[in-house]
Amino acid sequence: MRVLAAMSGGVDSAVAAALAVDAGHDVTGVHLALSPDRQTLRSGARGCCSVEDAHDARRVADELGIPFYVWDLADRFRADVVDDFVAEYAAGRTPNPCLRCNEKIKFTAVLDRARALGFDAVVTGHHARLDGTALRRSADAAKDQSYVLGVLTRQQLATAMFPLGPMTKDRVRAIAAERGFAVATKPDSHDICFIPDGDTRGFLARELGARPGPVVDAATGRTVGQHEGTYGFTVGQRRGLGVEAGDQRPRYVLAIEPVSRTVTIGTADLAGVDEVGTGVPTWTGAVPEIPFTAQVQLRAHAAAVDCRVCADANGGLRIALATEQRGVAPGQSAVLYEPDPARGDRVLGQAAVATAGRGRA
Repeated sequence: MRVLAAMSGGVDSAVAAALAVDAGHDVTGVHLALSPDRQTLRSGARGCCSVEDAHDARRVADELGIPFYVWDLADRFRADVVDDFVAEYAAGRTPNPCLRCNEKIKFTAVLDRARALGFDAVVTGHHARLDGTALRRSADAAKDQSYVLGVLTRQQLATAMFPLGPMTKDRVRAIAAERGFAVATKPDSHDICFIPDGDTRGFLARELGARPGPVVDAATGRTVGQHEGTYGFTVGQRRGLGVEAGDQRPRYVLAIEPVSRTVTIGTADLAGVDEVGTGVPTWTGAVPEIPFTAQVQLRAHAAAVDCRVCADANGGLRIALATEQRGVAPGQSAVLYEPDPARGDRVLGQAAVATAGRGRA
């Protein structure tokens, strides 16, 4: 097959491209330029998509003896990922930019262009497994990225390749070292690539400006502080609230209301939810017969919990959780899994969290 290898400049995508070559595919490497000013994206150990990452990707392509190109997707990335990120925070929601990048950039913009150029598939370094077109968790639970891929459709998965899914990250690094790749010991990227200093609140303040409002304690209804923008908070947040509630009990963000600019905080006993309402779901395969039981993962690094899934009147889902969860933030993705201990949990689909509460989502 003619395969396009998305090469970020990290060890995962380098090994994925190498494995595609080993499998006998006709491989071409591509690096995505996602900013008009490449220096505004992180470099070094803290991020991806920088100039040095492009150089690292090119060196690996040269060692593999495959063609290599850089595609400029900066405008698309700004519109579909960065602007979406800012708009979601302005609306009081907490987006996942990696999920949005996979959905809009890597498996829409890149895949569309790859098909137009005659490629049969796109290979990436994601840690997830494909069983036919069924998306499953990675063999390395600590590195599993199926959560941020749960937004993909069956058609997109049919033209995707995730060769790292069956192996651990240690094995990936060992393969890179065996091949002499300089990226074998390169640290993993972290945080958000388009925020160079890692200061999300500062980035949003520059984008949105000051939008002051009150911080209210749910127990008393009393205003206990002021903030400069609701975008500086996320549901479930404990640190950095900047308030004194009058006692020693820790407070958590319970709700964000962007119109009145109110951030509501409360004690741990008020922070748990057992029901989640979502927007319209997308499915990675056939639409399951609703209602059904499954497991749901509500944040990128959270454990999945048992749940029962029902439909609501607006085309979304109502997800009843077997155990209360904290930090369920509107805007995050609720990714549904079918537990399968023998073959690895299968991703059924996902939907954006709209509401969360106690039996009233």
